Amino acid sequence: MLADPSMPEPARRWRERDLAVLWHPCTQMREHPDTLPLVPVERGEGAWLVGYDGRRYLDGVSSWWTNLHGHAEPRIAEAIARQARTLEQVILAGFSHAPAVELAERLLAIAPRQAGRAPLAKVFYADNGSAGVEVALKMAFHWFRNRGEERRTRFVALENGYHGETLGALAVGDIPLYRRIYAPLLAQALFAPSPDAYLAAPGESEEQCALRAADALADLFDHHPGEICALILEPRLQCAGGMRMHHPAYLRRARELCDANGVFLIADEIATGFGRTGTMFACEQAPPAAGGHACGVAPDLLCLSKGLTGGFLPLAAVLATQALYDGFLDDSRERAFLHSHSYTGNPLACAAALASLDIFASDGVLERNRDTAEAMARRAAALAGQRHVADVRQAGMVVAFELCRDGERGTPFDPALRIGLRAYRAALDRGVLLRPLGDVLYWMPPYCVDAAQLDLLAEATAEAIAEATACA
Repeated sequence: MLADPSMPEPARRWRERDLAVLWHPCTQMREHPDTLPLVPVERGEGAWLVGYDGRRYLDGVSSWWTNLHGHAEPRIAEAIARQARTLEQVILAGFSHAPAVELAERLLAIAPRQAGRAPLAKVFYADNGSAGVEVALKMAFHWFRNRGEERRTRFVALENGYHGETLGALAVGDIPLYRRIYAPLLAQALFAPSPDAYLAAPGESEEQCALRAADALADLFDHHPGEICALILEPRLQCAGGMRMHHPAYLRRARELCDANGVFLIADEIATGFGRTGTMFACEQAPPAAGGHACGVAPDLLCLSKGLTGGFLPLAAVLATQALYDGFLDDSRERAFLHSHSYTGNPLACAAALASLDIFASDGVLERNRDTAEAMARRAAALAGQRHVADVRQAGMVVAFELCRDGERGTPFDPALRIGLRAYRAALDRGVLLRPLGDVLYWMPPYCVDAAQLDLLAEATAEAIAEATACA
């Protein structure tokens, strides 16, 4: 067991030192050290994490969805070291440096495009995903304020969505566990029904479900004319909301509705970007407009983070259209976008991101991911028949398993059973890191995962589900 007192001395010592000084994220600290024992990690190797106790853990969740090419990827490590010998940090207000410029050029070159629409043209850097969302929200609001449209103060977000935990980002999130306690501090967003395919009515296809949700979005716009500045959504995949997935037809319709109502579309691809869902960006999967041939939609603001640096350093980028950027050009400083982070465009982080993009180009990552996704699908299909698995769903390199009593949708387990936590511990005992979202288990491994590691991932998941649900 994880709390075995016979564990090697280095692991026990690091655990004790940690609990003496650290407050961990997204954790009820009272659960440490017994219910949820810490796993001190000494190093990473590809898809593996290696603990101070010598045990190896397959990183089935890419270390909170950040790691793309594997832990300690030497090409990214060397790029950071090389940059550190030249310039480690410089203020980006009034100054510039090559990595920030080059990364912006590269991101704009690969950003989602849409026929007949001006491309994304400017990049604003921030420190992490939540900060990136804050930037996008403030830009959308401020742009309308600069135009004198002071009634446009509302944001529309999707039910079950998640965009971060700073106050602005939290205001457009709809997961009660995160926002309920802070509700008195939050701006009041408008929430539209999620296009989540899991919510499809009997006999309704995933596309029909998505379009039904889009009709509800249209109604919401109709009821708030001239009040809304932006719609924010996670394209294709609501990650923290339980890895819930929707048909990309919703993206096309959402883009059309935003245009019809003069509203900005903010695409939060913090978790879905950089190949996770099968294309470089999930926005690319929107089907063609009626009579058209080109797939994909382009947002007005695109938020990127997590995998941006390959999982090495914190960095966020918000890509904006030229028209949005131009709305801040004026002689008045109050009309400028006076938002800043001390480490905006940090050279080390930009160098890591550039190295990650180089790996995409040299290693054919997207093509290889498609083969890996097919291999994941084959292994996931074998788990679909387990008694308590109600749904198996996939979007590229993400596979999720919805656990319900007797596999019946709408019949969740008693929360007191802590099925997800039981599965987490059972998987760790088998050398696999799975971090459930409630009673949803999921696979989101680094892209370097191989066939043998996928076999271990599938076997450990099947056994963890069986062990965790044995109490039901």
